[in-house]
Amino acid sequence: MESRTSLLGKGIDPVPGQFVSSCTWNVDIIRAPWKRIDEPPCSLRSEEKKHVNVCCGVRCGGVGPIVRDLVVPRDRYNHRPMTTLANSSLDADGERIYSALSDTSLRPVIDRVMSGDRLTSDDGLQLFQTPDIWTVGSLANIVRRRLNGDVAWYNINRHLNYSNICALSCSFCSFQRKKDEEGAYEYSLEEVHEQVLEALDAGATEMHIVGGLHPWLPFQYYLDMLSLIRDTAPGLHIKAFTAVEIVHFSRIAGKGREGDEGIRWVIQALRDAGLGSLPGGGAEVFDDRVHAETHRTKISGDRWLDVHRIAHEEGLNTNATILYGHVETHADRIRHLQLLRQEQDRTLNDWALDNDVPLADSIDHEGRPHGAVVLSHPDVAIRRLQPTPETCSTGYYQTLIPLPFIPDDSKLEHLPGPMGLENLRTLSISRLMLDNFPHVKAFWIMQTLEMAQLMLQNGADDMDGTVVWYDITKVDGAGTHQEVTVRDLQRAAREAGFQPVERDTLYRPVQRDGRAWRID
Repeated sequence: MESRTSLLGKGIDPVPGQFVSSCTWNVDIIRAPWKRIDEPPCSLRSEEKKHVNVCCGVRCGGVGPIVRDLVVPRDRYNHRPMTTLANSSLDADGERIYSALSDTSLRPVIDRVMSGDRLTSDDGLQLFQTPDIWTVGSLANIVRRRLNGDVAWYNINRHLNYSNICALSCSFCSFQRKKDEEGAYEYSLEEVHEQVLEALDAGATEMHIVGGLHPWLPFQYYLDMLSLIRDTAPGLHIKAFTAVEIVHFSRIAGKGREGDEGIRWVIQALRDAGLGSLPGGGAEVFDDRVHAETHRTKISGDRWLDVHRIAHEEGLNTNATILYGHVETHADRIRHLQLLRQEQDRTLNDWALDNDVPLADSIDHEGRPHGAVVLSHPDVAIRRLQPTPETCSTGYYQTLIPLPFIPDDSKLEHLPGPMGLENLRTLSISRLMLDNFPHVKAFWIMQTLEMAQLMLQNGADDMDGTVVWYDITKVDGAGTHQEVTVRDLQRAAREAGFQPVERDTLYRPVQRDGRAWRID
């Protein structure tokens, strides 16, 4: 008899041999409760298939889904497609989790997730320590479905790493080079222009730009880069420059001694030149010990948070990351997530008041009470209340991207790095702890596309995009050319039991006609 854990991702209920279905039949777009069927959904007869809108539930991995004429409602709050979920379906999943629970000490955590209460740091640590990873992933799946239904987001993007020459020498980084070192490079503006033309030819909606802290490139180079991209491709969203780069720019622009106002001046100048949002890189782990051991010359976690706070005040959305699996502890990871959650509470406070979202009682990482914005609370999620650029007067954190440490060719290559179950668990716990982040991404470049499929069933709702060129990290000896097709991404989402939806950088659905596209 197969164990319950071994059935994860096979479209099979924890009771061996019992398939489950969350199909929506005919024109009904209300997700039906889980129910027994006699065979895998993809073995339905052809005359049955044509009546199925969505087949195979979010727990289905090995069984291929059937997708036909999906009806997706539009919503005035978040402007995104989302299969409507019946409360009975989520309640049934909760009952299944209770009935299959192998670690009974998790029952209070399950209670809090099902009722929509915020998890504490002790809850997070318990989720890291429990052997019952099936329950951890199942709880994260419930939160993911509350926030994003059965949608799996992807985009057509192009990454540009303009230079790997860097003044820093972080222990975990295999990307950086010194100016005269073998493999060092920097892009001219002409080469950037070529990349933009290729992105346009591919129908991309986003340029994702990051690089090393180049000691000699002037600030004007970055402004000219953004202006060139904006003039060449006015519709292309530019997501560029980590908080670490922003602080570096303030120094080379002569604004380093002006503190926050120097950062604000840089962000305003970049925004005026065409910057649309900030990526989440450079956060690593917000802990002084980890900072001292692995990246002491890089900005502190507090400064990283300051940069993103200022970007939000200037109307730019941002992402966040956590780099895990090196010298940090599970407690360090939880504190990192708490600090991000606390900052998002502050950022969304006015939005919550404007949209009648009640503030929940919460305790910050230092034990002080404050008001929490819990987007995943059932009463909030059922109203489809999430911040959007149209409804939020400031920027905000859109997405968390958990990044596993890849030790190859770094100064920490003696460390083993995390493996699959640790990656899955960390992403699931991130989804559970960050109840005020709309999205959690399974970044296929660092997780692999196959693992990203499983992560869609365990908390993630986004896989990133086509990427094309990526030089920061390489899994299992991959080269700089790391690309998947739209068909690959769509197939991965459907095989995992989800409806793939193309998005732009701000999570607005994209309507596409070949290379031409528009925001829905």
